[in-house]
Order: sequence, then C-alpha cells, then structure tokens
Amino acid sequence: MKNDLGLLIKLDRQDNVENLLKRVVDLGFHSCQISTYVPSLYTEETADLIRKYCEKYGITVSLWWAGWPGTPHWDFVHGPDTIGLVPLAFRDERCQIMKDAADFAKRLGVDRIATHLGFIPENMNDPLYKSLIPALQDVADHLAKNGQYFCFETGQETPVTLMRTIQDIGRDNVGINLDPANLVMYGKGNAVDSLKLLGKYLLGVHIKDGKYPTDGRELGIEVPIGEGDVDMPRLLKAIEDTGFDGPLTIEIELDRRIGESTPEEAIHAAVEYLRKYIE
Repeated sequence: MKNDLGLLIKLDRQDNVENLLKRVVDLGFHSCQISTYVPSLYTEETADLIRKYCEKYGITVSLWWAGWPGTPHWDFVHGPDTIGLVPLAFRDERCQIMKDAADFAKRLGVDRIATHLGFIPENMNDPLYKSLIPALQDVADHLAKNGQYFCFETGQETPVTLMRTIQDIGRDNVGINLDPANLVMYGKGNAVDSLKLLGKYLLGVHIKDGKYPTDGRELGIEVPIGEGDVDMPRLLKAIEDTGFDGPLTIEIELDRRIGESTPEEAIHAAVEYLRKYIE
C-alpha cells in the first residue's frame, strides 16, 4: 500500500483549534479528519482559524465528520432511538445539521462529509426506512450543489442494508466512510467481507480495532489496533484492492485511554503496526 496515514481529531470548542491541529503534526501526521458534535462552531470565524492553522502546520483535512447535539447512546438498548438520522424525533434537525456542516466544510475546501445514519431498518418495507430515503436524497442533493460527497460511516447497519440504502438513494455522490471496528463491535459483519458489497462506494477509512459483543445489550470493546477481531492485514489488502488511494485515518481519541495505553502511546503503536503494510 502507498496510502498516507491520518488522524481523527474531535473539535469541541473554538479556542482549541490550534492546539488540536498542532497535536496532529506533533504526533507525526499531515492529514486528518475533523469531527464535531457542536454545530454552533459552524461559523466563518472557526473556518478562518482552521484554514490558518492548517496552512501554518501543513495539514490537509480529508473529511469532515458531522455529529449532532444531544446524548446518543452507543449501545443496543437506546442506540436505535438516539443515534444518527434514522430516529424520527431528531431527523429534521440532524439533516439540517448535515447541510450546515457541508456548507461549513466547503469553506475549508473539504469535499467529504460523514456521519452515522444509525440503526437502519433491515426491512425495506418498514415506514421508518421508507421515510428515511427521501430525507437522505435531500441532503445528498444539497451536498451535490457544493461538489461534495455524503459518506455513511459503517457500524449500526449490516453491509447489505447499507448497500440497499445507497442504491435506493440513487445519487452518485453517496458512499461510505469505512470503520472496520464498528462493524465488529456492533456485531454487524466483518470489514473484509463488507468490501465485497461496499468497496465501490469507499470514500474514507477509519483504522480502529475492536471485539465482537459478548451480550445483546452492549457493544463490543475497542482495543489497540492489531489486537482485536478486525483482521487488519487482510483488511488493508482488501482496501488496496478497491483502488482507494486516500488516507488511512487512525481513530484513537486524544482524550481517553485504550486499555493500558495513553492515547499517544496507542497512536504510536498503531503507526508502527501499520508501517509494516504501507510503503
């Protein structure tokens, strides 16, 4: 493989922009995805700061990850009602946030916007599914006017359900941001086989590892890269076979530990592991 490595960073306040971007470089990266769950940050002032410090530190933002306010529950109990664009109680607000995020990212020259759709019903005749498709078409059309792609992060849905959703949306600016650990941790599939269905839609990649669930209410746990149920060597080869040439973005949050490792230790270990497969 010849892909660059990148780092996912989470922005939660404007006065932390320089610190976050400097940490990207300090940790040895020049590519990043930026995530935020704070739509009030979508201002010209924030965009100016991001542009300023990306230029100062030589950083490229490959994808904007758009979250939403509220309290999503990352589990099987309350997750279906709180995660993503599927829940009717939040759908209109969150679809508008997707559009706002896209307009903000356009100011940065970023052409890929990602989010979790949530627990997409596997039953295509479910009214929740039928009403979801036109809402996603509307968001995709807004992004198309900006010259942008709408990327669905894998996780809460099976690969075939996500493939059907993309087909039913019927827009050529829709694809996936592959998170291999999510597929495992939600028990929805393995990332290597998922690319047989979704490889042609691959627009972004998270490098993360995890374990399958051990009960029916809680997700599996995240573990250091190379120590989980993601078959990382086969996955990297499968990604290469799709022709994807974008950055492989390591998702290790800078504000929490993974096992016994600090975030910095986990990131350095991940880079050392991945260098075995990247030229």
